[in-house]
Amino acid sequence: MHDVALQHLKNAACAGIRGPHPTVVTSPREAYPARRMQQGIFRLRKCALPGVEAIEAHSGHVFGRHTHDAFAIGRIVDGGQRWWSGRGNVEARRGDMISSNAGEVHDGAPLGKSRSWKMLYFSPELVAGLVRDIQEDGGPEFEFKTPVFGRCRKAAAFERCYSALTEGPQDQLAAESRAILLFSGLLWRSSCDRAAPSEQMVRARDRIHADPVTTVSLADLANDAGLSRFQALRGFTKLTGLPPHAFQVQRRLETARKLISSGTGVSDAAAASGFADQSHLHRTFVRHFGITPGAYRQARR
Repeated sequence: MHDVALQHLKNAACAGIRGPHPTVVTSPREAYPARRMQQGIFRLRKCALPGVEAIEAHSGHVFGRHTHDAFAIGRIVDGGQRWWSGRGNVEARRGDMISSNAGEVHDGAPLGKSRSWKMLYFSPELVAGLVRDIQEDGGPEFEFKTPVFGRCRKAAAFERCYSALTEGPQDQLAAESRAILLFSGLLWRSSCDRAAPSEQMVRARDRIHADPVTTVSLADLANDAGLSRFQALRGFTKLTGLPPHAFQVQRRLETARKLISSGTGVSDAAAASGFADQSHLHRTFVRHFGITPGAYRQARR
């Protein structure tokens, strides 16, 4: 899901949700007005650091399989959530911490009618810099170890980081410090024993990743890889967790979302990101993110 959340209870150092229709609690750094998403509320918060998005929501939306181009870490504020990811089928309930790695395929559905959650999305570039500071020897790739951390001491580090990023006057020093302390307890070194993906499939993935707008056929990918269409389809899905078409749609969505975030109109964003028209982007955007492109654009203002 484009995992997003409403405020936590005030006595837990977060904003509150009470009753069946949650109200939005403002703060000195309230960034963007809350927008209605499918069956709920969606809000973006301004952050003290570039490369970070803070999102809060209350929703009953069921998210199909998708990915994010950022590392996501957050908490379930109310209700519960179940989802599938490359790390298994999991559930999380109120108070639990949740995560997803950049590029990790996952879906999401409420346990019951709805749930509330808040998330921080860190760009891979920012995470790489934090990790270099945490691991002085550099090292290979890093990732979140588990999709659900449960109610643990790491939650306090997350709440302090979230507050430093979104509350009060902007203080980059405090925000950077809290982010480093948060990631120091959450990241782990990837296993060196994993089998390396085939070069053919890496090239196929990178081709779509670099240029999701251009139409490409399965035969094109298969010919480039020197494989049959079936072999290419199977290998691509094994590498990315998505078949080529779904991966391309996901990349187009991310392209459109970034354009909309930068102020591009929805119609222009649809054309520039490879969608047939604005209605095509609208339907796909809602299905993946639970909010219309227009509402997302308004929330970013």
